[in-house]
Amino acid sequence: MSHEPTVKIVNITKRYSDIVALKGLSLDVRRGEIFGFLGPNASGKSTTLKTILGLVKPDFGYVNVLGINVEDNPVEVKRRVGYVPESPRIYEFLTGLEFLDLTGDIYGMNPAEKKKRIEEYLEALELEGREGDMISSYSQGMKQKIVIISALMHRPELLLLDEPISSLDPRSARIIKDLLRELASDGVTTIICTHVLEIAQALCDRIAIMYEGGLLALGTMEELRERAKMPESDLEDIFLQLTGTGDIRPVIEALLK
Repeated sequence: MSHEPTVKIVNITKRYSDIVALKGLSLDVRRGEIFGFLGPNASGKSTTLKTILGLVKPDFGYVNVLGINVEDNPVEVKRRVGYVPESPRIYEFLTGLEFLDLTGDIYGMNPAEKKKRIEEYLEALELEGREGDMISSYSQGMKQKIVIISALMHRPELLLLDEPISSLDPRSARIIKDLLRELASDGVTTIICTHVLEIAQALCDRIAIMYEGGLLALGTMEELRERAKMPESDLEDIFLQLTGTGDIRPVIEALLK
């Protein structure tokens, strides 16, 4: 694995009126790394992904992606990145195939290669036979599969995934997790936001724990265990300890009254 960063975030700050979404965040993500963002709701995870992609402009600081300053050339960054947002908005009046065909055209894919990859992904994720149906008729899991295919089909160098497998069936989730590992071995970098701590622990090379717009902890599982002084603990216990939310017994007792 190369230590040249695919993503370099330098002191980014983002404010929405009186709310500070990001507070001077700085970190590097290496080539071929699967990097996880964890944190409570409104901790800044999704804002960070959108800033990396150029959908959100920071008030201060900057982001480089694949050696490109995002603010200077956001279109080139988007061309080389695959993005799965937390709540995808897709054209439900199109069929699944029409949506994927449109996505491939936007990325400038060769028609034959586009057709081949769409067919491979539809088969792998068990959408064969439904690609001609309107997306509005799809289940939430099927819509998620279509969005994942649209992010992967042009072979991006960086993947930004916000809760990508929360709606998937176990087989499809396993396929995506194994595929991300194979892509990492080929040098593709993945940044994933998730609330499913078991997935982050099993999949990510390093994990950033965010809290109130800042970076609370960053490292491998062993480094996070050392930081929390919990050498035998899993990620859930470490997360609750570091975020100060571990003492939940009083909440349970109050709910049982």
